[in-house]
Amino acid sequence: MQMDTTPPRTLCLVASKGSLDMAYPPLILANAARMTGIEASIFFTFWGLDIITKSKMHKLGVATVGNPNMHPWFHIPTILGAIPGMAAAASWMMNREIEKLDFPPVPEFLEMVMDAGTCVYGCKMSMDMMKLTKDDLVDGADMLGAMEFLEISEGAQVMFI
Repeated sequence: MQMDTTPPRTLCLVASKGSLDMAYPPLILANAARMTGIEASIFFTFWGLDIITKSKMHKLGVATVGNPNMHPWFHIPTILGAIPGMAAAASWMMNREIEKLDFPPVPEFLEMVMDAGTCVYGCKMSMDMMKLTKDDLVDGADMLGAMEFLEISEGAQVMFI
């Protein structure tokens, strides 16, 4: 009997944005990867760190200014996105739509993908710049430098989100 020597398929995601609408793509992809037996890692850098920062992950919002694709969805002109309260209203509406699709809130979804075996890393340089420590991150997340991430991602499918 011949043994399969094919290395396991691996997906490495780079999450660089921390808004509510940008938190779900890496979580959905990591979840899909783990459900199909693909190893998954997510490297959170710059504002993407908000997704795994304990003090911020429960308060992710949607930007209404500078996000032209958001306005057709809410049927409001771009200029109205600057009105106080519009970002909160858009965030509330998006959370409601996500809930209708039966997706968990970001903190719960993150915990699910980590429990399924997804490795979660905070970018060391971005954390240093933002004065964050490992204690600021969700339990189970590690800090990783860019060179270490390159080592982990060698031979993997890499997606920048």
